Amino acid sequence: MEEYVEVKIPKKLYEKIKKEIESTGEFKSVEEFVVFVLESALEETEEVYSEEEEEKVKERLRALGYL
Repeated sequence: MEEYVEVKIPKKLYEKIKKEIESTGEFKSVEEFVVFVLESALEETEEVYSEEEEEKVKERLRALGYL
């Protein structure tokens, strides 16, 4: 079984999420929704550029005068 910790969010936000999940029925609880959103956000930040892509970004930044 997975271990859990407590995280506090503003009550207004909790109520807004609760209302949303009750109207859509997509999630079983506020906690399930929050876990989904946080995991999705972390997946987006885990994108890694290949060396070729990174070099292209650096070239663009140099051309714009940032590097």
